[in-house]
Amino acid sequence: MGHTDAVGTDVLVVGGAGVDTIVRVAALPVPLADSHVVPPIELMVGHTGSGVALGCHRLGLAVRFVDVIGDDHEGRLLLDRFTAEGLPFDHVVHASGTRRAVNLVDEAGTRMSFYDPRHPDDLAPDPALWRGILAGGTRHVHASIMPWTVRALEDAAAAGATTSTDLHDWDGHNPHHVPFARAADIVFVSGSRLQGMEDAVVADVLDRGRARLVVVMDGARGSRVTVRDGGAFAVRAVELDDRPVVDSNGAGDAYVSAFLQAWLAGADAREAARAGSVAGAWACGTAGTHTSLIDRDELARQLG
Repeated sequence: MGHTDAVGTDVLVVGGAGVDTIVRVAALPVPLADSHVVPPIELMVGHTGSGVALGCHRLGLAVRFVDVIGDDHEGRLLLDRFTAEGLPFDHVVHASGTRRAVNLVDEAGTRMSFYDPRHPDDLAPDPALWRGILAGGTRHVHASIMPWTVRALEDAAAAGATTSTDLHDWDGHNPHHVPFARAADIVFVSGSRLQGMEDAVVADVLDRGRARLVVVMDGARGSRVTVRDGGAFAVRAVELDDRPVVDSNGAGDAYVSAFLQAWLAGADAREAARAGSVAGAWACGTAGTHTSLIDRDELARQLG
């Protein structure tokens, strides 16, 4: 584990490093056939923790990223990318390897992901992986939903840091997600599986957890934000001039990054959601995962 305590960390991202194999197809679902000829298949740094850490780093925040990876080709891809970006990455190595996914992307930019978590469910790295950074001074902790990372949310709350998590395509019932929904100050979730029960799920998160905000991200349908004791509002999806949608991989992570950057800078929930919408749209403008993350100057320009 390469570990150096840092003073003044804005965002500590815990878990969620991995590598994506991107396969471009004409349409989803893919017709059943013995084989399909596709454009060049690409292997690249991906996954949610990578996206949030890189996105926040590109937006000028002081970021630390911690996780478990493998001593394998995929792990070396991660190390090379984070080193090139200047993103501090503290890690431990596990024999099960580095997380990976195969993502099918159609011509409209829609994605279908096949996720290989690799690690055993009972994997529990030494909490020193993140506690030293917390002790050095950390404003905010964002935890990806690996089983062990909920401990980092609990430690962050005890240390006085604010927290967030992304439940992704939670159906409101899967018990794996529940501890994260209860433990974070800001809960992000995809709207993809919440049709007909979104209001009830959001209310349950607010009633039974510590969340101050619940943010439902819903792609082209925009996002919806509910503030504890502050009502709810919707923010429309953004279409950027001269930047059509090519690939939706990483859009949610980009949204989260810009939301957190704005929120930590003192913006209100509506301003933060608008920043997230712009960053998510920007990420959709290039092929691949985390290949084009908006920086602070461009975000300010787009927000006008």
